[in-house]
Amino acid sequence: MLLKKTFIFTLLAMFAGGTLLAQNFKYIGASKCKMCHNKAPKGEQYNVWLKGPHAGAMKSLSSEKSMEIAKAKGIADPTTDAGCLKCHSTVGHIDAKLVASIKIDEGVSCESCHGPGSMYKGVSVMKNRELSMKKGLILPTEEVCVTCHNEESPTYKPFNYEEKVALMAHPDPSK
Repeated sequence: MLLKKTFIFTLLAMFAGGTLLAQNFKYIGASKCKMCHNKAPKGEQYNVWLKGPHAGAMKSLSSEKSMEIAKAKGIADPTTDAGCLKCHSTVGHIDAKLVASIKIDEGVSCESCHGPGSMYKGVSVMKNRELSMKKGLILPTEEVCVTCHNEESPTYKPFNYEEKVALMAHPDPSK
């Protein structure tokens, strides 16, 4: 009986410890990712993101089209509306306590798709996929994408994951 209680206590402690550690993962912003992911031999992932629609997602909320959509939905300002920000900015869908140095105006940044980078950003960690994932790295899946690319969006178009992933691809040619 004592062995069974010890086993259960150990499992609970491991679960609680994992949960506490997960709470330490903070969002650091694309500028921190840029330090390593902007070199030509590694694929210039930062520049790929910067030239794509995700980096400009916040700016798109200021467009005439966005203002018209917002007005029709009774939204005064889409650049400050929580319903709009949840998909147009990484900061818009995370708990404020998890913000380290990420800024709302960077739009849909690396961490929207890859998870909060504070614990996996180091070179020694990033060289080890398993360790990176233990420290918060997420490998994007269709489920990650459809949290925003879904029918709730007033500008929704059918979403083909395979097609969109190919457009957003930013591989590391050195691997």
